[in-house]
Amino acid sequence: MALRAKVLTVSDGVVAGTREDRSGAALVAALGAAGFVVEDHRVVPDGVDPVATALRELAGGFAGLIVTTGGTGFAPRDLTPEGTRAVLDREAPGLAEAMRLVTPLGRLSRAVAGTLDACIVVNTPGSTNGSVECLNAVLDVLPHALALLADEPTQH
Repeated sequence: MALRAKVLTVSDGVVAGTREDRSGAALVAALGAAGFVVEDHRVVPDGVDPVATALRELAGGFAGLIVTTGGTGFAPRDLTPEGTRAVLDREAPGLAEAMRLVTPLGRLSRAVAGTLDACIVVNTPGSTNGSVECLNAVLDVLPHALALLADEPTQH
């Protein structure tokens, strides 16, 4: 099974051109290094509707991993988990919990993970290091999870 991925950066600042999308670029590089083919990388502003709409679009006709970066904290516009929950079919709390355990600041994360159609969606923080650390916390189990989601034969 080919490992396919898409990245969604959620940031008012990146959309406005006042911030560089370092975490999105870092996730694309980390996924590539892990053997994933990154097929799309988009940027949307913070908010429930932009996140939900983008996730639906990214998942349409796609089977693979969608990683978001940004909007998982306590700032008033940090609404990525709410936008993600609005479209998930099923949550995967073990993935989110594993990502929260990576660093002490992980306890401040409101990130969620789950399935959307034939995709696994994981939220990561907007910091460059934090996004890659959180992805790395679950990267080892994602190929197996994607195979299960695709109803492919697995050994377990």
